[in-house]
Amino acid sequence: MTSQPAPILDSPVSATARDVARGIQRLFARNDIWCVSEMPLKNGRRADLMGVDAKGLLVIVEIKVARGDLLGDAKWPDYLDFCDRFYWGVAPGLDRTPLESEAYMPDKCGVIVGDGYDAEILRHAPLESLAAARRKAQMERLARFAMRRYTGLVDPSCGDPVNAG
Repeated sequence: MTSQPAPILDSPVSATARDVARGIQRLFARNDIWCVSEMPLKNGRRADLMGVDAKGLLVIVEIKVARGDLLGDAKWPDYLDFCDRFYWGVAPGLDRTPLESEAYMPDKCGVIVGDGYDAEILRHAPLESLAAARRKAQMERLARFAMRRYTGLVDPSCGDPVNAG
């Protein structure tokens, strides 16, 4: 008999970024949001997760598993110009107090807690609509990146499936 994993909000901070991403991707899949990891953006940044929801809106998740990493991240506002909704994806047990401060713009950012099994949205990200032309351009980049990565996974001789982009 296998034991059930502890609820994600009660788990210790032992999740890796990969675990958090996996839980968030499972949550998103159940909600018809499909995403890729490590999506390069036009400004040179790389989104931890970037996806598209059923309405064609772009979602970015920046994952943090350690307090120091969260507090030391000054680049995260650079992602806001590339998505309609922005989330912080954090490990269970991580002190989320900083995410409530004005420096982390809680009025513009959602919060998701995830582990290797699942995730839960604690604060929904508000809609900050991109201009149509920017959304179209970013959607095309995302689609091409995802197709290139998929092709590389199916046929590695066609390219690097992990670092496509």
